Amino acid sequence: MASKPLRQATSGRERASDHEGFLRFQRYKWLKIAVAVSLLCLFVYAINDVQPKPNGGSIYGYITGTAGVALILWLSMLGVRKRAITPGRWSLKSWTSAHVYLGLALIVIGTLHTGFDFGWNVHTLAYVLMLLVIASGIFGIAAYAMLPQALSANRGETTQIQMLDNLRMIDRQLNEAAQPLDAEGAAIVRMALEDDPFGGGLIARLTGRYTRCGTRAALAAVRAHKSRQEAGTDPLDHVEVLLERKKSSLSRIRKHLRYKALLEIWLYVHVPVTFALIAALLVHIVSVFYYW
Repeated sequence: MASKPLRQATSGRERASDHEGFLRFQRYKWLKIAVAVSLLCLFVYAINDVQPKPNGGSIYGYITGTAGVALILWLSMLGVRKRAITPGRWSLKSWTSAHVYLGLALIVIGTLHTGFDFGWNVHTLAYVLMLLVIASGIFGIAAYAMLPQALSANRGETTQIQMLDNLRMIDRQLNEAAQPLDAEGAAIVRMALEDDPFGGGLIARLTGRYTRCGTRAALAAVRAHKSRQEAGTDPLDHVEVLLERKKSSLSRIRKHLRYKALLEIWLYVHVPVTFALIAALLVHIVSVFYYW
């Protein structure tokens, strides 16, 4: 009977842990560990009386280098870890939190390992690749902290499929509205219907700027066409309204795709550069022991 309050307290902590993000996991547990490790490395480096200060070839350099390589290899296993489901101390949330904060601690560990001795060699290349991996990771953290809320606000109560269905419905209405138009008016509508609304490649998706948007061009053309016609051209008025609706729908969908692309694009840098870093580290280690 005495274990019941304990179970209730434990379940309460687990529920609270379920709602906290990986950055705040267990009251910033891994941030505290990362800061402690970084301060320890800085303290040992500062009190070392060796002149010049320790570099990669010193005992301190070998210790920080070994720790850095082990940490990099462990951090690179996060993708494998995501495929396993384990609760508790080594839950995915805990692992991700450790991945972030210990990854940032690598800036201190790796820099002190170099002894600030840089040159045009594979050793500096490995250091630069490490910083690129960390920088892309920081971008990823910022993206996941800010973009999901913007993505949800832009989407509202609709899903991506529903937004695309709405766009197709507007296209069908435009096609019907074009039937009574003259040849010039029909050609303008085709401009909007036949254009690829998402063409423009990765740059357009990331920036949200579609310079060759057929709908925007058709909307400008239909207004110019109306100005040359007699007043009261109801078919063109209806087409103009539909084109405005399509432009608004496209803007919403493109913003949705832009947010999704920003959430994913950093991985196209982070993952390949991580593999390049591991390869450079292997060459770095082999060359160090070969010329030792």
